[in-house]
Amino acid sequence: MNKNQIQRMTTTRPWPAGFPTSKSLGNFGDTNCMEQLLVHCANAIESNDATLAQQILWVLNNIAPPDGDSNQRLTCAFLRALIARAVKSGTCKMLAAMGAAIHAQYYSCNHLAVDNHKFSVIDLASYVDLTPWHRFGFAAANAAVLEAVEGYSVIHIVDLSLTHCMQIPTLIDAISTRFESPPLSPRLKLTVAGTIEDIPPMLDLSYEELGSKLVNFARSRNISLDFTVIPSSHADGFNSLIEQIRMQHLVYPETSGEALVINCQMMLHHIPEDQTISSNNPYSFVESASDLRSLFLKSLRSLDPTIVILVDEDADLTSNNLVCRLKSAFNYLWIPYDTVDTFLPRGSKQRQWYEADICWKIENVIAHEGLQRVERLEPKSRWVQRMRNANFRGVNFGEEAVSEVKTMLDEHAAGWGLKKEEDDLVLTWKGHNAVFASAWLPA
Repeated sequence: MNKNQIQRMTTTRPWPAGFPTSKSLGNFGDTNCMEQLLVHCANAIESNDATLAQQILWVLNNIAPPDGDSNQRLTCAFLRALIARAVKSGTCKMLAAMGAAIHAQYYSCNHLAVDNHKFSVIDLASYVDLTPWHRFGFAAANAAVLEAVEGYSVIHIVDLSLTHCMQIPTLIDAISTRFESPPLSPRLKLTVAGTIEDIPPMLDLSYEELGSKLVNFARSRNISLDFTVIPSSHADGFNSLIEQIRMQHLVYPETSGEALVINCQMMLHHIPEDQTISSNNPYSFVESASDLRSLFLKSLRSLDPTIVILVDEDADLTSNNLVCRLKSAFNYLWIPYDTVDTFLPRGSKQRQWYEADICWKIENVIAHEGLQRVERLEPKSRWVQRMRNANFRGVNFGEEAVSEVKTMLDEHAAGWGLKKEEDDLVLTWKGHNAVFASAWLPA
């Protein structure tokens, strides 16, 4: 689109209510206005108003460069996601050309094609260490697990983790420190779900290669580790994984004497959800009989685990309404964009990889529907209700867990904080909830 086309549209089409039509583009640059523009653009796309959608997208493209400040980069990511949705829905062919131009502009600013980057183990470990986003859950979980498995000679860890077992070396270190001599060290069994979905961050080696590295690392710490991969997916609620563990307990009765640890780190929100939100209380919901999340948790309970750790992002991205989802995502995902400005320079590879993963999440939330939309975050309050409905009871994180998390936070930028909400721990950024950690025992 050229400037004359835009001028013709602005004279024939009124701006949405609330926009200062006579002001320059520079006055559109505050965060609230950028959010309003995104909302009105989403409404225009949903109502198939291609002319208005193009008009707003043109403005957004001018006020939200991909190399701007954190709010501009956040808005640019939503801009790309809205264009992807419009192209998918066939709102306007011209949007496809606009999308290609914005895509090219994005990469000219970032210098790297990072959308499908696969990390080496070392790079992924460095990526995880960038912020407390994942380390918070690792620290809280490790402390809770160590306390729960005291006295067991065999510890079976079922690891459902978004970061490909990056937590496990720290847990092995903690176990080897607590049980100093090999005769006293428990034997570890690690089971992971061998999913094939391309959900970032992605790893550049197979699960078998990863398992070999973990076994060798454990051996260097005088720990015996058995590594098992079970092909299983979030799409069916990890049903294959649950059934195989259940069969192991039936075939090998001696496994009933081992500690069974279910470690869920930012993975469960990928399980499809089916729920009805209460009209009187948005924090309450009615579970459907076919809700895979609830079925998964009830299956976990039937395994009688020693402890279940649930760590996830504290936001609500489950709405079927695009605008509601956009608002929730915009008012949550500013956090990672804001944090990255405190410790990574523009142009660094790590920053590009970090923000590419957030862009992937935004596009998944905005541009996709059905089973393709896997980023369906639920707030902590709803997960708490789910766990209680599945006959689990929350357990308080002890002083050791709190101390471990605080020590970890001291290694990162000012702005990160920790607070306790009943039994749970919550990671905050500038006072806003980011990630929660909870621990559960069979009731």
